[in-house]
Amino acid sequence: MKFSFTVENAETIEILGLNSDWENSVIMSKKKDGSFSADVNLPKDSKHEFKYLVNETEWVNEPEADSAMPNEFGGSNSVIVL
Repeated sequence: MKFSFTVENAETIEILGLNSDWENSVIMSKKKDGSFSADVNLPKDSKHEFKYLVNETEWVNEPEADSAMPNEFGGSNSVIVL
């Protein structure tokens, strides 16, 4: 699964929550155009909640996600279905 995301003034973007792992992030690579990308192996026929962590401080959802799920912090997580 290829993830691509762009946030203005971002120095780092990580993905957390894939495979229910909120401890170990996937660090995205910054491209010359300012966007970030990462290729992640995920099982077929699976559903994943995740969020992007921008500059180690700001949690951001994926606007193109399949759906969103409420989380325990009063916000929501992005959801992708494979």
